[in-house]
Amino acid sequence: MSIAHEAAKAMLSDALLQDSSGIDRLVHLELELPLDKVIKFVSVGLPLLLVSMAFAREISLGPQISCFPPSNFTVKQASYVDTYCWDSLMHHEFDSDGNFEERSLWVHKMFPYSLLAMAVLMYLPALIWRQLVMPTLASDLLFIIDELDRAYNRSVRMAQSILDMQVRGRRQIPENCGRLLKEYPVYFEYPLLERYMQCKHNSYFLVSMLFLRGFLLLTFMTAACLYLAYFHLSAFLQDEFSCFVRTGMLRDQNWVPELIQCKMTGQLVFQVISVANGAIYVLLAPIVLFSLVRLFVWDTTFLSVYEILPALDLIRRRKLGCPLNDLNVLLLFLRANVAHLKSYGKVRALCSLAPPQVGNSVPGQGLSAMLSEEEIQEREEAAMELKEELEEAREEGNQTTTVITRPPMD
Repeated sequence: MSIAHEAAKAMLSDALLQDSSGIDRLVHLELELPLDKVIKFVSVGLPLLLVSMAFAREISLGPQISCFPPSNFTVKQASYVDTYCWDSLMHHEFDSDGNFEERSLWVHKMFPYSLLAMAVLMYLPALIWRQLVMPTLASDLLFIIDELDRAYNRSVRMAQSILDMQVRGRRQIPENCGRLLKEYPVYFEYPLLERYMQCKHNSYFLVSMLFLRGFLLLTFMTAACLYLAYFHLSAFLQDEFSCFVRTGMLRDQNWVPELIQCKMTGQLVFQVISVANGAIYVLLAPIVLFSLVRLFVWDTTFLSVYEILPALDLIRRRKLGCPLNDLNVLLLFLRANVAHLKSYGKVRALCSLAPPQVGNSVPGQGLSAMLSEEEIQEREEAAMELKEELEEAREEGNQTTTVITRPPMD
């Protein structure tokens, strides 16, 4: 019995978790959901990648235009025409009445900068989340993670106490043994974590900020797709234009034609960039919608693992209700930060090794669910033996008191 007791005691001692610094956890906490990170990197990184390609091409090749001046133009005059037409980027033509018309093609020159503006807009929801939500979310996660680890440690210490009482009960009878056996569930009455989660069940700050982030992303992506479709694609259909060059040093040259035909050599590259950006945003929109729809369903996978501990009893008592609250959001982030929960692996191992009736246990039987049937029977037998020995001790004590107080015979 002593060998088994010492082995069990050593095993329970090894199961206790060591305290760790909250600062280290705070630095490595995941304060964005994995799916939201993917959405942020794609929506922001794609325009930045495309704009870098556009700028790199412009720097390496120079003006994205090629004009066709008359053959009698000198090299200096031809270079001037290319530079001037690229700087002005105006299409000139005569209408049916012979009037001179102008149309700006600056959308081609501003296209890389519009991609840069898209990237800034796509980062705006993540920036709002970082500044307004992350500090509060970090404190909430640290508190819940610490309390879950402490609840596990309390469960292990209670198992140690029961084991010690079983061994002491076979050797000697402590005066308060019966009271401890009857009141051991009180050891787990730490309602702070459960009440805190109930408070978060009635809070809607985190879930509203998630909806705001998704709504802004969908709005900006829709605006970007409409911008590319109605403005850029309409302008990209025209890659040639007539440039009015009789200005500056060529103003007084009557032999110079008024209009010179020019062609934009970077037209195809801009078209590919525009279509790729719009297509990725269209494909990204369902993912953003899915990230919002999942908030309408409870994620009880993480919480159900800790239901084996008596300190937490939200699922079995059906206290969850509507999933649109901060508690559901915190459960999603707890799953993302499961690596920071030292007790998660141990409790999950207990769930996999426990008998099938663990999942169907009623409230208040979390400790019994952690033990096997044989251990439960041994505990009950030990309790019965201790109770019988207590009653015998009391009877012997009463008999001794009666003998002492009996008057002497004359």
